[in-house]
Amino acid sequence: MPVDQGRLHRTLNPRTVVVVGDKGPNYQWLTNQKEFPGELYSVQLDPNEIKGIEERGFRNFLSLADVPGEIDLLICAVPRQVVPRIVADAVTRNVGGIAMYTAGFAETQEELGIELQARIVKMANDAGMPIVGPNCMGIYNRRLGIRFGSEMQHAEGGNVSFMSQSGSHAGGLTNDGQYAGLEITRTISMGNAAILNEADYIEYLAQDDDTQYIGIYIEGPRDGRRFFEGLREVTKHKPVVIFKGGSTDNGASAARTHTTSLATPQALWDAMVRQSGAIPVVTRDELIDTMAVLVKCPPAIGRRMALLAGSGGQSVAVSDSAGRAGLQMPRLSDASYDRLKEFFNVIGGSYFNPFDMGGTIAPTSARGSENNLQKILDILSEDGNLDAAIYELGVGGPGGRTDPERLTRTLDTIDAWRANSWQKPLLMVVHPGTNPEGYNLVRSALIERGYPVYPSFDRAAGAYSRAERYYATRAERTAK
Repeated sequence: MPVDQGRLHRTLNPRTVVVVGDKGPNYQWLTNQKEFPGELYSVQLDPNEIKGIEERGFRNFLSLADVPGEIDLLICAVPRQVVPRIVADAVTRNVGGIAMYTAGFAETQEELGIELQARIVKMANDAGMPIVGPNCMGIYNRRLGIRFGSEMQHAEGGNVSFMSQSGSHAGGLTNDGQYAGLEITRTISMGNAAILNEADYIEYLAQDDDTQYIGIYIEGPRDGRRFFEGLREVTKHKPVVIFKGGSTDNGASAARTHTTSLATPQALWDAMVRQSGAIPVVTRDELIDTMAVLVKCPPAIGRRMALLAGSGGQSVAVSDSAGRAGLQMPRLSDASYDRLKEFFNVIGGSYFNPFDMGGTIAPTSARGSENNLQKILDILSEDGNLDAAIYELGVGGPGGRTDPERLTRTLDTIDAWRANSWQKPLLMVVHPGTNPEGYNLVRSALIERGYPVYPSFDRAAGAYSRAERYYATRAERTAK
């Protein structure tokens, strides 16, 4: 049954946090919350552990009953046989909710684990207490510094939320998203979803002002009808990208022992996702790739692409990438070609879409000039046959170095074009290649300037295609 959304909000946005059962040598749960601005306490009985906890500056109590004030979030890290007692104490204290890291319940398919989970479910349901998990990593809140991983950022801002049945994917999506330049506002690791399930979370995120984009990893819904009803509503105003685990026989078998999820036939799942208006993906990379173009680009309104590359062979490869993703490479207007041929270096290059610009914008080329880049971009802006662009920025060969001053000039030119005259989706490709130093320099500069960056044209084209399909579907639903 649905939980009280007000109490769930209190759990996900706590003012007081208590960690029960943390242990050395790292005391990860307390240490991860050290930047939390509210009240943070420990409950631990073991005198050997208490010493380490207090040495790190955390205040410890021997009982939950002794903790002062109202408790919003309890992080439970005790052995599974102790969990019913902790839940009972939390009910007595009217704790807001529990994030239950402890595993060893129904996912084990053992009689004891199943029985223990049934006991805590009954206590929680009777008390109306939200439990995140069990068998999960808990919650991440960017603004409050509530974390289950040391690399998770504590900062203001954020507009992307993740929910995941897998704890490793919850952490991976958050870290991968941050690496892609996304600001993850919150992540929820669902685990066994014994009390709170995917439907509760999607309903919460639909109303959450801090969440404008939603990413999901799921192996099997606990409350499928309610979940898809929630999806249909939220996708009308917030994009949702879904990565489904257990899509093969091998994956479905693994899912049963991972989070007790039952497989949904893939054809049925695909149909439900399409009808809901969400964006289906099949890998974690695809989820992050798609989220990056959704967050960092204006809404996609068509599939006519300008593909800007630096070599002839690459232009053929990017054409194939676009074709595989169902994108179009239209001719430009005759007026555009008349202007391009006035300065474009066609020896080893081409101004037909895709554009082989290497010899035209390189200052070392006979007819090349950095100023030609601005000319090309201006012509693209004034041509009405294009909806978006994918631009490859090279980093040089083995051991090569990218000139920081030239890179800055190039990016300044592209920035001004994007802000003033283009104002359409622009995706950047930087190949890792054999020059890691140059790759990291270029990629970091683009991320800092707010671009979606991809290691290949295939990934960029696929991400754009999925985003465009979402916006087209949403427009059709709105028109009905």
